[in-house]
Amino acid sequence: MPGTTANLPSSRSSWLDRPAHHHWLESEGARLLAFYRASRHPECGFGALDEDGNLPSDATPDTMITARMTHCFALAAMRGEPGTMPLVAHGVAALKGGLRDAEHGGWYGELPKAGETQTKQAYIHAFVALAAASAWQAGEPTAKPLLDDIIEVIETRFWSEAEGRMREGFSRDWREDEAYRGGNSNMHATEAFLQLADVLEEPKWRKRALSIVEKIIHAHAGPNDYRVVEHFDSEWNEWREYNQDTPKDPFRPYGATPGHAFEWARLLLHLEGGLLRHGEDAPGWLLEDARGLFHSACELSWNVDGEPGIVYTHDWNNRPVVHERMHWTLAEAAATAAMLLKRTGDAGYETWYRTFWDYIDRFLIDRERGSWWQELDRHNNPSSEVWSGKADLYHAYQATLLPRLPLSPTMAKAIAEGAL
Repeated sequence: MPGTTANLPSSRSSWLDRPAHHHWLESEGARLLAFYRASRHPECGFGALDEDGNLPSDATPDTMITARMTHCFALAAMRGEPGTMPLVAHGVAALKGGLRDAEHGGWYGELPKAGETQTKQAYIHAFVALAAASAWQAGEPTAKPLLDDIIEVIETRFWSEAEGRMREGFSRDWREDEAYRGGNSNMHATEAFLQLADVLEEPKWRKRALSIVEKIIHAHAGPNDYRVVEHFDSEWNEWREYNQDTPKDPFRPYGATPGHAFEWARLLLHLEGGLLRHGEDAPGWLLEDARGLFHSACELSWNVDGEPGIVYTHDWNNRPVVHERMHWTLAEAAATAAMLLKRTGDAGYETWYRTFWDYIDRFLIDRERGSWWQELDRHNNPSSEVWSGKADLYHAYQATLLPRLPLSPTMAKAIAEGAL
């Protein structure tokens, strides 16, 4: 563990209790929001910005980006950020319009081009659900039909009661089921389901989130020294060699992804908090697994190649595969350290929390052009091996909010209730 906890005798020494740190997080969140207003696409939805914060002339409206932006702007709108509610309405209109498949239902990955064939992916639909729930919680009236629509698609197409998890992907007309099951899509489904449970006041979504977590984390990651298994075949057999020839895939990389271990750990804590808050049974292993995931990710990814930072992936012998550092992994690591500190009071998490933010401040925040560098190489210089430009607000913005929010309810509900 970096540094020492000797100078942290009580929670009163925590950054989480310091108004100055809250001010810093607030300022950084406002800076990020200002940068990403430019991602509004004139045709529909939102697109990926370049390194200078400009929307390229050939940028295409993207469903994942549109959903994430809509979610973040909805959180900002509920917090009183002027000008963000029209951006929420713009995002909802795109998700109800051009980005939705009017013929077969469900959502494209991006605005379709003539002659282009697209599939229907659980990963994308999880973010549409998150966006719809946040927008509706924020008071956007046009979001309710979108919320009803995405729930129907999840219920009838993606959620498998028999598997207790989400199916992964389909052909556009839903006739072909992809012979693959993914941890990443189910992780974001867990996030969306926890928010649906709070926004809709329907506990079945927490039950489904628990089912996902139990089957992917408790049954696979736990016995695997808390290394998250990302890839499975259609029968949910581990597929460890998946994408071995394309290790830098941005969504399905080969091996283990420590950033997801951090993210899963945080979701387990939110799930436990939601279950306890509603008087439902919360298995004791949720906290145990959250701690195991966090510590395994720190051990196997932090400074393991001689330079500060978290490697993108490692193999099953714990050797780094892709050395690039992704901004989202640090955002999730910092947020999860804060959540574990809130949950346990263990001052060791304070040390990690400060360590991660010190790294973000030193290497990731681009104070000249704006936002954060989305990717750094193994020497912590800007890179674009996996991601280019500055497409993503979601992880960084949430990292400025989560340390100031409770474990439960989830973000949209907590903010709506005045927690921040």
